[in-house]
Amino acid sequence: MRIGLGSDHGGYNLKSEIIKYLTEKGIECVDFGTNNSTESVDYPMYGEKVASAVVSKDVDYGIICCGTGIGISLAANKVPGIRCAVVSDVFSAKMSKAHNDANMLSLGERVLGRGLALEIVEAWINTEFEGDRHSKRVDMIKQIEKRYSK
Repeated sequence: MRIGLGSDHGGYNLKSEIIKYLTEKGIECVDFGTNNSTESVDYPMYGEKVASAVVSKDVDYGIICCGTGIGISLAANKVPGIRCAVVSDVFSAKMSKAHNDANMLSLGERVLGRGLALEIVEAWINTEFEGDRHSKRVDMIKQIEKRYSK
C-alpha cells in the first residue's frame, strides 16, 4: 500500500506523526508537503496535490490534515474522483471506507489527539469497501459528480 499525505501548517505535526506511524508499519508514504511547520501556507494546494496523486493512481489512498480537517477536505473533494471523509472517530473512519469507499481521509490536528488520530488511521487503512448495496450509492455519487463536472 502506498499512501500520499499532505497538510498545511495547522496539520503539519499530525501529518508527521502519521507518516512515522505508517512507515513503522511498513507502509510506503509519499509526503506532498508542507515541509515547513512554522510558516503559514494555504491548505487548498496540499489537498489538491494529494487528491491528484490518488486520482492518477500514483498513490493508493490519501490522508490530509489541517487544523480542523474541513478546509483541506473541501479542496480535495473538488478533484473529480475523490471521496474524502473528514473523520473524528473510529466508527466513522470504518464506515467512510466500508460504505462510502472513501479514497481519502482528512483529520484535524486541533480536533484530535495523537492517540485517537492514529487509531482512526489504523481503522481506516484496515477497512475494505463492502460493495453490494453500497456500490449502487457510490455509483450515484459518481453520477452526480459527472453531471456537475462539465
